[in-house]
Amino acid sequence: MISDYMEKANFEDTGFAYTLSLISGKHKMVILYCLMEFGVVRFNELKRYLKTVADKTLSANLKELERDQLILRKEYPQIPPKVEYSLSERGKSLMKILDQLCIWGEENRL
Repeated sequence: MISDYMEKANFEDTGFAYTLSLISGKHKMVILYCLMEFGVVRFNELKRYLKTVADKTLSANLKELERDQLILRKEYPQIPPKVEYSLSERGKSLMKILDQLCIWGEENRL
């Protein structure tokens, strides 16, 4: 598997690079983890979970995750507006990998 990556002419062409491009950044993996743990979550719940994230940053991350089809955004036509976020099937398939990162971290914490 690693040798497949080594044979590629360009790192950006690898599946590893593509996966990193989807989850890179300070908050994306935490957002995905939160959705995995709690299922359907509203914007303010995510903001409380992330604590120090600015509204603009959280909104941008959510838009990118939605664009990459990792999360679903459901908007209810009511006043005040209500929006809920959840993992898409594509996002759920990524949770196996994030779960393995958690396990590795627990087993290898210094």
